[in-house]
Amino acid sequence: MLKTIGKGIADLLSAIPEEMHLKSSLNLPSFLSEMAIKEETLKTAKLNKDLIVFAGGGVYDHYVPSAIGHLTGMPEFYTSYTPYQPEVSQGTLQAIYEYQSMICELTGMEVSNASIYDGATALGEAIFMAFAINSDRNKVVVSEGINPYYIEVIKTYLGENYLFETLSLKDGITDTDQVSKIDEGAACIAIQHPNFLGNLEEVEEFVKVAQEHDVIVVLHFDPISLGILKTPGEYRVDIATAEGQCLGVHMNLGGPYLGILTSMKKHIRSMPGRIAGKTVDKKGKEGYVMVLQTREQHIRREKATSNICTNQQLCALSSAIYLALHGWEGIREIANKTTQKAHYLAEILQKAGLKLPYKQKFFREFVVEIPAGAEKAIKKGVKKGYLAGINLGKFKKEWRKHLLVSVTEKRTKNEMDELARILSSI
Repeated sequence: MLKTIGKGIADLLSAIPEEMHLKSSLNLPSFLSEMAIKEETLKTAKLNKDLIVFAGGGVYDHYVPSAIGHLTGMPEFYTSYTPYQPEVSQGTLQAIYEYQSMICELTGMEVSNASIYDGATALGEAIFMAFAINSDRNKVVVSEGINPYYIEVIKTYLGENYLFETLSLKDGITDTDQVSKIDEGAACIAIQHPNFLGNLEEVEEFVKVAQEHDVIVVLHFDPISLGILKTPGEYRVDIATAEGQCLGVHMNLGGPYLGILTSMKKHIRSMPGRIAGKTVDKKGKEGYVMVLQTREQHIRREKATSNICTNQQLCALSSAIYLALHGWEGIREIANKTTQKAHYLAEILQKAGLKLPYKQKFFREFVVEIPAGAEKAIKKGVKKGYLAGINLGKFKKEWRKHLLVSVTEKRTKNEMDELARILSSI
């Protein structure tokens, strides 16, 4: 290859600054036998602690039914990457179609794509989608109630080409007094409900002002919360996104997950990724096809809506099976149990002498103030076998005493009582 292009390795790497070149050899261990490697990896795996999880922030310890692993482990699903030849991928296409249909029913939105990488990229893509719709505007208004990591992803997407404004928080929710930032110069507004702190936002206030100025509304939601809260469709937002991990995907030490992206049908041509549809052939036989894939591998690159080239098919299939197994009643029951248990834990923490800095209504997670600091609470929890929550001090100095605690239907009364004892004893 080097002979053909007439260059050496050094020429290919010339764009990399000299100070970044490795000056010494790689410090790698000598080779091992298969048996030795297996022993080493098992030894390393045992370093992971099996903790009782009260941390959330977008990834939650819900129960994953055994049927999901059995069905997704079937070779026809487990080994099929993506339907590059749709006509011979009928099973995969039908699974995508069923996933899309159930996501639309869950959210009340009109169109869903086949999923993308994760919740953060779904939100980033949604904002880019809004810029494509409102192509004469270059400002995005983002609530500080959105997951801080997601905000960083949004900034990476935007680069230097767009104006970025934030709506600050007041008493744990987005300050409605700042709606004046949603003006004719804004392409879209992005808000998370429930927000990163677990609190319920005044979504209607922002939707009303945004629609008056033809501003696209992007709502990031918690899929399980839709069992008891209003759906994005009921709020009449333009685009709705979510992290789909809570729908039947294990936490997996951080991934892979799936990004849910839905919209109203009028925006379908600006949607990234792919969409599967159902049709009939000339003999009237039912079949599934790729009806939309506006991506750079299939059309002229300058016409592509996104650089996202694939979908998280196996994770999306897990979510489809999860939704099919539970149905509306099951999702509603999980949402109810999650909410009731979260409020029980908040109540006993307060009885134990700890304060909740926000008095807002919340769904599954809430902030508790730890006088000695959230980091100390987490360290003590790990010693006792508990992952007590997220240290919000990582995001703001003034939050260093704030611990974000999350609850799912899996948490028992005994576990919650023990967590209250751990946190109140610090």
